[in-house]
Amino acid sequence: MKFFIINSLRTVVYVAYFAIIAAYVFGSFLRRGDLSLIFEDLFGRRLAPAGEVAVSLGVGLFAGWLAATIICGLIVTLLDIRDDINDRLPDQRK
Repeated sequence: MKFFIINSLRTVVYVAYFAIIAAYVFGSFLRRGDLSLIFEDLFGRRLAPAGEVAVSLGVGLFAGWLAATIICGLIVTLLDIRDDINDRLPDQRK
């Protein structure tokens, strides 16, 4: 049972990893006008509509990957710590 619970929690983390990336990509796609204004402030040129989409998808993928790596890495680390603590506790059934 313990094996099933630990592996199902890790499966949830793996699904969450891609869900976080997808949420960031979708959010940056919706806010592509703001990203275009930031690009204009940085480089002094406006982006074409296709360029807005490409930049927003790239920014969303990078930011989503970074956020998902940090969030899911922390979750897996906490799961491993919990598992190690449970292994070291004495068996109370005796």
